Amino acid sequence: MATKKIGILALMAFAAVTAGSSIVFAQEFEGVGVCRKCHLDQADAWSKTAHAKAYESLRPKVKAAEKVKAKLDPERDYTKEPECLACHTTGYGKPGGYKLDMTATDARLFANVGCESCHGAGSQFRREHGSADDLLKSKGESTSREVLVKAGQRFDYEAACASCHLNYHGSPVKDAKAPFTPFTPEIDAKYTFNYLRDVLRSGPGAGVHEHFKFKGVFKGEPVPAIREETQKNAKESD
Repeated sequence: MATKKIGILALMAFAAVTAGSSIVFAQEFEGVGVCRKCHLDQADAWSKTAHAKAYESLRPKVKAAEKVKAKLDPERDYTKEPECLACHTTGYGKPGGYKLDMTATDARLFANVGCESCHGAGSQFRREHGSADDLLKSKGESTSREVLVKAGQRFDYEAACASCHLNYHGSPVKDAKAPFTPFTPEIDAKYTFNYLRDVLRSGPGAGVHEHFKFKGVFKGEPVPAIREETQKNAKESD
């Protein structure tokens, strides 16, 4: 009898989740290694950016002068500080994201500001990328980007950037909240963040990876508002 009740409750829960014929799955972070399988050029370009080395700056004696300016101890190991890991790793504290007890092999895929830091946890939408790519190759048809939105892909890149780069006291972003970053324009002008300028500045040492031409796998909205700008000098990917 007890087993039957549990089965009924499970069916009721499933029915509630699938109401309206759309199943809701929890999004999980999967790490840059998964993204790299299909987006090799982007991953290689990203590996040369500051984002790819974000975790390293938390180690003792790394970027010591910057830490002193921000009133941080340059001798201290910040690699286990939650308030730092939130912006220096991918998905910290979230399903599938960076964890302190990860193996060294797994940590290399998440101890950075990776693809999913900007594009969102990819466990669901990356499947849509694969299906859309197959459709384009087999039938020459593009897929609506709406399927990516429904699957959890993020297109509000400006908000993603602001959540770390503009999260300080006196920030122009209204929803800035603790823990705040100590690296602010007040201590050094180089921490002044301008979305349009910084997202268009790609290449080695920059924050974002090189921009590549869209292949027509997806069509329609939504796309970043600066799409035309990023595509002007975008490279052809292999």
